Amino acid sequence: MLSTKVGYTGGDFKGPTYEDVCSGSTGHAESVKIEFDPSKVSYKELLGIFWEIHDPTQLNRQGPDSGTQYRSAIFCHSTEQKAAALESRDALQKTPRYLAKRIVTEIVPAKEFWVAEEYHQKYLEKHGQASCRL
Repeated sequence: MLSTKVGYTGGDFKGPTYEDVCSGSTGHAESVKIEFDPSKVSYKELLGIFWEIHDPTQLNRQGPDSGTQYRSAIFCHSTEQKAAALESRDALQKTPRYLAKRIVTEIVPAKEFWVAEEYHQKYLEKHGQASCRL
């Protein structure tokens, strides 16, 4: 992994703050922008981690947080990424774990990404919690 940044994307509101996004009126989702070297980690591997670290069957909810800003989404930067994301979602949907629950993850073209406030960056590390494999 070269770098990760947390922020907001998926909406049309310019320059959103955390408070703006929490209002649910900006159209943005809380998200992570990942810069990676495909010779070291593939997009397919990143998709695998994405599916593992959250519940893709929850519409507008992750853990105790609810609202459209917490929707499950993949923001694609190319037609190849979109095809890979759709393929991985469809394969996962056929597994025993998801036969009874529909995966609701949006797979859409990326929009402008807005970096979140500094206090959100590396949040788990700052609060003494383990972070995910990213």
